[in-house]
Amino acid sequence: MENVIIIGTGCAGWTAAIYTGRANLSPLILSGDQPGGQLTTTTEVENFPGFPEGVMGPDLMMKMQQQAEKFGARIEYDLVESITRQENGSIQVRTNSGSEYLTRTVIIATGASPRHLGLPNEKSLIGRGLTSCATCDGAFYRNVPVAVLGGGDSACEEATFLTRFASKVYLIHRRDELRASKIMADRALANPKIEPVWNSEVQEYIVDAEGDVCGVRIFNRVSNEVSTLDLKCVFVAIGHDPNTGFLTGSGVALDSDGYVLLDGVSSRTNVPGIFSAGDVADRSYRQAITAAGSGCKAAIDAEHYIADLEG
Repeated sequence: MENVIIIGTGCAGWTAAIYTGRANLSPLILSGDQPGGQLTTTTEVENFPGFPEGVMGPDLMMKMQQQAEKFGARIEYDLVESITRQENGSIQVRTNSGSEYLTRTVIIATGASPRHLGLPNEKSLIGRGLTSCATCDGAFYRNVPVAVLGGGDSACEEATFLTRFASKVYLIHRRDELRASKIMADRALANPKIEPVWNSEVQEYIVDAEGDVCGVRIFNRVSNEVSTLDLKCVFVAIGHDPNTGFLTGSGVALDSDGYVLLDGVSSRTNVPGIFSAGDVADRSYRQAITAAGSGCKAAIDAEHYIADLEG
């Protein structure tokens, strides 16, 4: 019987592992299909405390893993298929490899995956002029043109934020009006640095000799014209999908978009012994530091839960 199984190895999962490891709970971490989470697809991280010169995303994840293992955390490179609470209160975790575990507690830290367009070279360009986080990467694109894809509140918010750095922000949307709330849309469209590109879809990312994004080819859905925009980065803001498919049948409550629902400010789900942390339960912030903080909360909540079981 395990004390704690942590599902996911991003900032939330590794922080939870560090805290539960230091509490002598010998946590078992199941890595999922992207060990290290989204930060392994990024280059330099400048806004994580303690690294004044910045740190490469994969390096940060490796340091967190080493710190967790120092305190007794164990890792299995496996993908969780289902979790089920048993009648005796233990939780059964099954993986795609056929492994089964019983544990007192589970911390779900599987993150959320940004949606992309599905273009042929898209995955290879992530971190090379293609990103889904203006807060993370906007400062790298000072005094150059960039684009934001999308028409909702997130797209408008990211476009407005990017005007602090970029010389121009193209807001590319497939319709002729934004889906965002009026206040967000009005704020974005009133900004002189933001140029809307209506009724348009990106057909292709154009890359330079070094393999970095240097433009996009766009198709106008009304005129059927194809044109190009020269720019240095594309920020995709068409939503995220929480990685919660394995929770089907678990009884864990999700909201209408699939994010894990928590009990107030705690990390507790509606199922006793199951906790959650990071982007899988956070539809607002989605930052490395907020994920780490929520991993700390989940670890402490799980520790208290186990202590209560032991009387």
